[in-house]
Amino acid sequence: MYTVALISRKGGAGKTTLACGLAVAGERAGLMTALLDLDPQGSASAWAGLRASDSPVVVPGSAPQLGALLTAARTAAADLAIIDTAPHSTGAALKAAQASDLVLIPCRASVADLHAIGTSIEISRNAGTAAAVVLNAAPVQGPLVSQAQAAVAGYEVNMVPVVLHQRIAHVHAFTNGLTAPELARSSKAAGELAALFDWVRKEGRLQDGQD
Repeated sequence: MYTVALISRKGGAGKTTLACGLAVAGERAGLMTALLDLDPQGSASAWAGLRASDSPVVVPGSAPQLGALLTAARTAAADLAIIDTAPHSTGAALKAAQASDLVLIPCRASVADLHAIGTSIEISRNAGTAAAVVLNAAPVQGPLVSQAQAAVAGYEVNMVPVVLHQRIAHVHAFTNGLTAPELARSSKAAGELAALFDWVRKEGRLQDGQD
């Protein structure tokens, strides 16, 4: 089972939206996927409650329960586990990073967000887990994306070669218990999310419908 933790020490980076999007993409690729909601706000669990579909399975929990939750996912033959973490708990984030194969660090193209990723990168390094920063909710036009990419390079951390831009489809989808590809399959938002999942799948060497 390939496990991905989404960690952001700053709220508002779009961590939960990406976690839900990746989980749905995993299911649609034929991978049994579990989304573990460790954020006390329970946004992923609330999103799941709005869905007409019962997949992906979203399991609320806490950091102390993470080991048992992952064991249960493996016992259920899950191929992919996505962990949505709380933004302001270093201990919980460290446990998630230690239990994962990959840490994804969502980051907006703003000074505050770029400054905050340093702590998330340090958490992944302390855990000994590979990490990558993904630019999320980026402006469609202007120089901020290239400036943010240059700033991230200074941290000497991998960067996902996919930029997810600020798209209204993500907002409309999430508030209806959907993801952008489910709401508008041919939208740019859907294409960017699909590209992110493809990158994650290649990192984990996951095949469609993997046993």
